[in-house]
Amino acid sequence: MARVSDSIHVDAPVERVFEYMDRPENQVEITPSLTRSETVERLDNGGTRAAYTYGMAGVSLDGHVTATRYEPDERIVFEMTGDLEGEIEWRFEAENSGTRVTYNADYQIPVPVLDAVVEPFVKRYNSRVLRSTLENLRERLDSEE
Repeated sequence: MARVSDSIHVDAPVERVFEYMDRPENQVEITPSLTRSETVERLDNGGTRAAYTYGMAGVSLDGHVTATRYEPDERIVFEMTGDLEGEIEWRFEAENSGTRVTYNADYQIPVPVLDAVVEPFVKRYNSRVLRSTLENLRERLDSEE
């Protein structure tokens, strides 16, 4: 199981950041390796189920994320199924008139036989993509104020 985690301060109110991140289509704008993210349905818990395509080390991976926990303006937890299996958590906390956005993900690397060789590369790669995603989110929302 691979794990990536990071956080960043966004100079925008929690409600605004949460609303932006609650739309799967916005993920493509800020996540460098995500080439597709489309809402499939709105769930009874308020969250969404979305289809995605993510590029990892030159391979396109398809699947779905389903919001298993949906706490408006606080947290969204997604179960990831398909070529990538795991869990993604987005947390939103008020901080210095802005928002502290924290991302945590645990996932299985898709080719078990190559885990030992590929995992360190994939973890570094995904950590860089995560940092870029968070910085792109901050730039997108800071610039709109």
